[in-house]
Amino acid sequence: MGGPLPPVTLRLANSGDVLQLAKLIELSVGVLQRQDYSELQRAGALGTVFGVDTQLIADGTYYVAVLRVDGRELLAGSGGWSKRKTLFGSDHGPGRTMELLDPTKEAAKIRAFFVHPDWARRGIGTLILNACEQAAREAGFSRFELGATLTGVPMYAARGYLEVERIAVPLNNGESLPVVRMAKTVR
Repeated sequence: MGGPLPPVTLRLANSGDVLQLAKLIELSVGVLQRQDYSELQRAGALGTVFGVDTQLIADGTYYVAVLRVDGRELLAGSGGWSKRKTLFGSDHGPGRTMELLDPTKEAAKIRAFFVHPDWARRGIGTLILNACEQAAREAGFSRFELGATLTGVPMYAARGYLEVERIAVPLNNGESLPVVRMAKTVR
């Protein structure tokens, strides 16, 4: 979409956002990750690796960026942070653990960032990331870690995240999804 970015409002997601979030995630993955992942990888990851994590919403750590366009409220992006050990994945993702992190010893998890393709690369992801880092710092965390998609690596690297390792996440359809574990420490 051309022209200036309409005013963006950032708010915590709520259970009423779940259906819109699912649509946003599917659209974001389908369009923005096309150059980094095959159709089979994207299809296999939707619903497990990529999808809504209602625990983030329940914990009050998941944000939505809302735009007002032609009198309508649109979700332009979403993302959050977690005080739990799960690094990535939806409600149906493998390897989920609800165990709480110790902010004095462990890194907060930056999680589930998705931007609507019409509003990509216009600062929405950064706006959400800044809010997540600030909230996590206020909760006592000084380190952050995330599982970045190949598409997301440049944004996180530009904001001080360093690559820790590359992992291949097995998908239910036999494919695997390359993910880059990244970390950042703040003072």
